[in-house]
Amino acid sequence: MPDTVPITETLVDLHADATAVLTGWTPTSPAAAAARERTLALLAAGPVAMTREHRPGHLTASVLIVDADGDRLLLCLHGKFKQWVQLGGHCELTDRSLVGAALREATEESGIAGLRIDPVPIDLDIHPVPCQGGSFHHDVRFVVLAPAGAVERVSAESDALGWFPADGLPTPRLGGVDQLVAPGLATLRRGLLRPAP
Repeated sequence: MPDTVPITETLVDLHADATAVLTGWTPTSPAAAAARERTLALLAAGPVAMTREHRPGHLTASVLIVDADGDRLLLCLHGKFKQWVQLGGHCELTDRSLVGAALREATEESGIAGLRIDPVPIDLDIHPVPCQGGSFHHDVRFVVLAPAGAVERVSAESDALGWFPADGLPTPRLGGVDQLVAPGLATLRRGLLRPAP
């Protein structure tokens, strides 16, 4: 374990939460099922697997933000990749749960207050990243509902934010975005997330 990673109480809580969430989760696709098994194996390394210092890989949390009518999706034009992606990122040492990390990232990157998140993941994707000279993000993904009249605000991490219909997503975009749409909209159709009264 790298000496630079302080194993704090919150990091222990975050690791325990991630392990429990993924152990109890029913994957939404065969690819997500395979990713879950790989991620549970990664989590066997302990709380350090929640940090970007863990070179074999680490968990991240991202979201598909849907507008209050369920018609449009909020994506960001990533400042480094120059492609459209869902919002999200690394877990922080202050996060105690994956869903909390995802909601924090969504709020920070969208500038929208009052977001509502479903605590059940809609996808899990593993992809290579340049962290620590080459690593993997094990990205646990959630769906978020924006309040009516939500107005987004571009953060320092994005070049732009935009609302798009599910059948009219912008290009260029990272491939993992497409696999979020069906399970995210299915969650909304099942009524698991509704606008606040």
